[in-house]
Amino acid sequence: MHADTERCVRAVQSKDSRFDGWFFTAVLTTGIYCRPSCPVVPPKPENMTFYPSAAACQQAGFRACKRCRPDTSPGSPQWNARADAVARAMRLIGDGIVDREGVPGLAARLGYSTRQIERQLRAELGAGPLALARAQRAQTARLLVETTAMPMAEIAFAAGFSSVRAFNDTVREVFALAPGELRARAARGGSTPPPAPGAIELRLPYREPLNPSNLFGHLAATGVPGVEEWREGSYRRTLRLPYGHGIVALAPWPRHIACRLSLTDPRDLTIAISRCRWMLDLDADPVAIDDRLRDDPLLRPLVDQAPGRRVPRTVDAAEFAVRAVLGQQVSTAAARTHAARLVTAYGDPVDDPEGGLTHLFPSPTALAALDPGTLALPRSRRTTLTTLVAALADGSLRLGADSDWEEARALLRALPGFGPWTVEVIAMRALGDPDAFLPSDLGMRRAAAGLGLPATPAALTAHAAAWRPWRAYAVQYLWATETHPINYLPE
Repeated sequence: MHADTERCVRAVQSKDSRFDGWFFTAVLTTGIYCRPSCPVVPPKPENMTFYPSAAACQQAGFRACKRCRPDTSPGSPQWNARADAVARAMRLIGDGIVDREGVPGLAARLGYSTRQIERQLRAELGAGPLALARAQRAQTARLLVETTAMPMAEIAFAAGFSSVRAFNDTVREVFALAPGELRARAARGGSTPPPAPGAIELRLPYREPLNPSNLFGHLAATGVPGVEEWREGSYRRTLRLPYGHGIVALAPWPRHIACRLSLTDPRDLTIAISRCRWMLDLDADPVAIDDRLRDDPLLRPLVDQAPGRRVPRTVDAAEFAVRAVLGQQVSTAAARTHAARLVTAYGDPVDDPEGGLTHLFPSPTALAALDPGTLALPRSRRTTLTTLVAALADGSLRLGADSDWEEARALLRALPGFGPWTVEVIAMRALGDPDAFLPSDLGMRRAAAGLGLPATPAALTAHAAAWRPWRAYAVQYLWATETHPINYLPE
């Protein structure tokens, strides 16, 4: 979009927050870059230039605006709506791959050479993987500086910088303030760093509207005891992270999601934030999605009644695949019971002073050691589960930010016991395909019949072609017609 100058100028002049994250405005006369909704008086059009990423702005020598904080705007929705190499690379960079494995690790995950990935990212985003990862490190550093009492040297390494000097130089270059000045500025604004350095409170922005009912209702109603809970208005869960583990509490508020993170290693902060945003589908563009679905007169009343539905996802694709198998042809309560037994037997224990969380969900490696005879499941389901776990543990099946959606579907279909419903629900909630569709789902078929939509899977699929590429969101609207706990915020 950044190449459409006229459209970008109109968005900036109207301070349209829907375009935050889609592009960034660099002001030639001041040397700063802003999000489109920046509250200051818009500059003259001839003084504006537009970039597709914060990293591109920084590489061009612009520093972040202190008013609108463009480095904290929602992410571009296109990276979660595409499955090409650039989109997968952006999801992996958000998950910290460049910081942990370098550009060669990123390229290897995608099956390309480092030169090919560098060229593709520069062509579309105006910056290479190192610059994109550096921009992300700067954002993490700012968050730690402003919201914790951690010493600056510890923040430098927690944010992924190789030295304190690199941390200081980057913060000054990006924000035009030294780290100490950033902390002092935040303190003057009433943001006092909490005394416990392991507990970090922040706000996760999103594009409005957002309907929290199905999002948090689904996560709470299907939550695995010990791993997830709803407590005092927040969805809480444990997180398995590269350097340790964490516990997150997420609560819906107007215009943001309140997030409280407790981490055993602060280096996991960026990854934890990225995974929470992914789980809550916070980088979606609800206006574009709802506009497409409103084109169907049978769906329009559902969208108008409760716009902004998101697709509830997961923080761990392998975990969700296991849970999807446990949930085959059983009730939500039974699926939770089966999962809780696995958690107690094979999950790593954690301490939770603030609630009732007890374990991390077991890793595929841990589950590979399970005895099928101990599972209270039909024999065929045991085979499905153990085959899945073995494929995840040995790496022949990889599910995650780097997954090619169609390739992952083919690998899942090749496993015993994986029918269309299981494959598509994993594609929807674990892989994040916005066009995943469940025409054979019983709840979908009941909702379709009630609305006058075709009720048979084949006919419903044909009708839903007009909803593409947002059929996963149409599923959320159709599911919401039922009085099921997944559709309501817990009390």
